[in-house]
Amino acid sequence: MTMSAAPAVYAAERADSETIKEDNQPTEETADASEEEDASEGETRTEYPLTITTYDYDGNEIETIYEKAPEKVIAVYQGSIETMLALGLEDRLVATAGLDNEVPDDLKEAFSKTNYLDEFTPSLETVTMLEPDMILSWSSLFSDKNLGNVTNWIDKGCNTYYNSNTRPGGERTLENEYTDILNLGKIFDVQDKAEAIVDDIKAVIDNTLEATKDVEEKPTVMVLEPLGEDITNYGASSLGGDMVTKLGATLANPDASTVGKEDIIAANPDVIFVVYMPYAGDDPQSVLESQMAVIQDDEALQSLDAVKNGRVYPIMLSEMYASATRTQDGVETFAKGLYPDVAID
Repeated sequence: MTMSAAPAVYAAERADSETIKEDNQPTEETADASEEEDASEGETRTEYPLTITTYDYDGNEIETIYEKAPEKVIAVYQGSIETMLALGLEDRLVATAGLDNEVPDDLKEAFSKTNYLDEFTPSLETVTMLEPDMILSWSSLFSDKNLGNVTNWIDKGCNTYYNSNTRPGGERTLENEYTDILNLGKIFDVQDKAEAIVDDIKAVIDNTLEATKDVEEKPTVMVLEPLGEDITNYGASSLGGDMVTKLGATLANPDASTVGKEDIIAANPDVIFVVYMPYAGDDPQSVLESQMAVIQDDEALQSLDAVKNGRVYPIMLSEMYASATRTQDGVETFAKGLYPDVAID
């Protein structure tokens, strides 16, 4: 399987029953059914039809109805694919596409069973021929130049769902990532698996807050991504910013979307996280080092407390932007950088 690099995808998203024998002894089939019933006791089950709120391409709320769990799903882009795999739904995937990085090791076997397309962003023709009953992706897939608005697909009997943190004009929050994972759990009747993923993420936050409750001065933070001449600042309306604040820290410059060196110097944060993203074919370490150098090696920034105290840390973009099942990785990365001297369970 060949994966193509597509940093533009990130850029575009940022801009915008029982049987018994006569002798009353259970048959083997009945015994199996009983064991299955015992195993599922206490599980939350989906009742269909199920109504789920999602969004159209312009970010307006719409309702989609599922008469049953989808059986022919196309998942496009990293988080969409990895969430389906993490929920054990690889058998529902008719095709996958758009990986920037390899999936985590524990998902590779499941991913190998999917039909990974050569097209990074599948064309309208390709998707139409696959006859999906659901498309899971990011909002950008439903632009006019790609698959067209979600309402057209829904009218044809194919439901759509895109990552809420790629909604045009919407705020990017941890709660959105939780909602997406839980909604997919409901759609495919695997609610317990989805809840376990979300509970694990929340546990990291809860454990961090408990471990740092006696820390009087919580750190000030900037989350920066050098992009050529510009430096993107992930502030209060970003997912990365929301992760940081949920962990008890303070954003040093919460309102700006881009910053210059003078802005960084004026904010003088205790901690800086540098965002990097190695795409398929890139050497991850080289990309990491190159991004870190923009902050660490700039003479004009040597007076920063974060630089002087060695508190400049890397974080991968996919862990803090439309992060899906990588959300826990992102929260853990932030927690370790914010509180390096605190033991967090």
